[in-house]
Amino acid sequence: MSFTRNHRYPSVKKRYAMWAVLFSVGTLAMPATVLASNETESFTTDSERYFKSEDIFNLEYVSEVQVSPNGKYIAYVRRSNDVMSDSSRANVWLASVDGKSHRPLLSSKKNYYSIRWSPDGSRLAYLSNEEGKPQLYVRWMDTGQTALVTNVTSSPSNITWSPDGKYIAFTMSVDAKEKPLDVKMPKKPEGAKWSPKFQYITKARYQADGKGVLDPAYTHIFIVPSDGGTARQLTSGNYHHNGRLSFAPNGEKIYFSANRSDNWEYEPVEADIFSVDMTGNIEQLTQDKGRESSPVVSPDGKYIAYAYRDDEKVMYKNSYLYVMNSDGSEQRNITKDIDNSVSNFHWKDNKRIYFQQSVRGLAQVDVVSLSGSVKAVAKGLGGTTLGRPYVFGTYHAVGDVVAYTKGRTDRPADLFVTTRKERQLTALNEDVLGHKQLGEVKEVVYPSSIDGEEIQGWYILPPNYDSSKTYPLILEIHGGPNLAYGPVFTAELQRMAAEGYVVFYDNHRGSTGYGERFALLLQGKYSSEYDFADHMSGVDALIEKGIADPERLFITGGSAGGIASAYAIGLTNRFKAAVVAKPVINWLSKVLSADSGLYQIPFQFPGKPWDNVEHYWKRSPLSLVGNVTTPTMLITGVEDKRTPMSETEQFYQALKLQKVDSVLVKVPGSPHGIAAKPSRMIGKIENILAWFKKYDSDAVKK
Repeated sequence: MSFTRNHRYPSVKKRYAMWAVLFSVGTLAMPATVLASNETESFTTDSERYFKSEDIFNLEYVSEVQVSPNGKYIAYVRRSNDVMSDSSRANVWLASVDGKSHRPLLSSKKNYYSIRWSPDGSRLAYLSNEEGKPQLYVRWMDTGQTALVTNVTSSPSNITWSPDGKYIAFTMSVDAKEKPLDVKMPKKPEGAKWSPKFQYITKARYQADGKGVLDPAYTHIFIVPSDGGTARQLTSGNYHHNGRLSFAPNGEKIYFSANRSDNWEYEPVEADIFSVDMTGNIEQLTQDKGRESSPVVSPDGKYIAYAYRDDEKVMYKNSYLYVMNSDGSEQRNITKDIDNSVSNFHWKDNKRIYFQQSVRGLAQVDVVSLSGSVKAVAKGLGGTTLGRPYVFGTYHAVGDVVAYTKGRTDRPADLFVTTRKERQLTALNEDVLGHKQLGEVKEVVYPSSIDGEEIQGWYILPPNYDSSKTYPLILEIHGGPNLAYGPVFTAELQRMAAEGYVVFYDNHRGSTGYGERFALLLQGKYSSEYDFADHMSGVDALIEKGIADPERLFITGGSAGGIASAYAIGLTNRFKAAVVAKPVINWLSKVLSADSGLYQIPFQFPGKPWDNVEHYWKRSPLSLVGNVTTPTMLITGVEDKRTPMSETEQFYQALKLQKVDSVLVKVPGSPHGIAAKPSRMIGKIENILAWFKKYDSDAVKK
């Protein structure tokens, strides 16, 4: 069997491809660190040794994992980038748990994802765009034959097998026949070219980032024979039935979560658990205030595990793992002693449940008994985002076999498995990164100057770091703000380090993985002098260590990190230059023009903007623009609905009125995720580096 980088141009010497074979089949005879040893020095030039922008096209990572019912194999989705189409590709590979076998299952220029084993393990269901629009397929594992199961007009999701393997349930968007007005237009003459028809918007939630203005439609549950046929809609009504589906063991009911209130548009954290039978009869099982979601039925059918988050109107609340009887009675919280959100539930048996949580910059898998006894079974999950170092990872478990995505600070996510002992099954990036000298990632923990709150952060040293020198520093602030960074691979920040910068990032107050109290420390004060102090205290800590040059400081961040960056340059002139990506500049306008205002107004602010103008204005970077002297680049996607371009344009115009050197970079065709395509990620990084170099006097002299 040969190891190939599917339909991609080779970027390194054959010597590394040979090493990659050893790693890909699970032998792992040599540790990855060996591949970056002095032996590589003899045939790599200085430019080849460091991480370059074009290397991004060659990176791969594991994004989905599914353990077979017999616990012997793991199917996984292998993500890569296509330099010719400027897109990511998803193929499916199969690895044996013992590490002796590793082979492609579905590998081409098309995408294959959302993999699910049949209950007996004889078939694998998946979604693919092989014939145009995404459809549901089934592959027979003994022969490799595949069948097209659906021919639907919308994309299926949440695919779930019935216990007997005869049916597959899924959710799908269905157009609603809603006509707000009975308008009589004259008949258009044959051959006439009139302007497009008017567009009517009647919903409170009328737009979504990446989708633009939404056509009236609702998500419903369908069922289709697993060997192909006509999909049948089970749910009804003008409500969305999203999320995980779970069959009763006898196959007669499907459990799901939904908000079937007529006021659903104004209740972003309200949902209940329901069941629907095969004739479409719907029964409600829970009715607590808050969001009950992701139901999973126990193997014997006695219990239902689900997530619960209460409806308190604050920016963050923990989600807990609850268990109830299958009729909805005796609900109880079995993770009440865990002070983080938990998710991704899988029954190990009838008495224990696996779940996932993030803890101080890394994700982990735990197992909990019905009595609440918790034990960690896998740690260090992450590496499923190539750009910035977010704490994203996933797992799947069957019995004692737990498969998961896990990377390192110098590698994106590979496939790992534990059956009480951890085993690495893939090493997907040795051919690209094995001969590269990447920046070393180090932890720093320090008190915030504003109140002594402990803050955890990390910094990346330049690959050729010399401890006798100080270096220019880039502060990079994460989004959310209720998200988190961690010690995982980051193409964007490693690229910055390769250009000679120390790159610093922290999990400031408001970040997740440090308990509910810490996540709520920014309630009513984002952005503010509090998160600003968290960042600057870390910068000062690195200056005190003799690592960072206090005269060569730079700042950047995207989304919530863009807000914080814009706010920071209104509070200090210590930075030589700033890059503010996809920010909110004026909260008064943002919440009334973006796709997220219905959530942010009641949960992040004390009331409606016209009743609380002073509060909204104080939180807005635009209120501080009169103080700004820092040269600033602004970069935002033209199609961004989360932080609309109008926000960026307001700040740009204000900076110009202040005669601050500034440039506005618009990313054509891009929604909020401006780094979603490989070339866009590269463009983002290289524009940031070019802007900082322009204002780094020492770099200019060189």
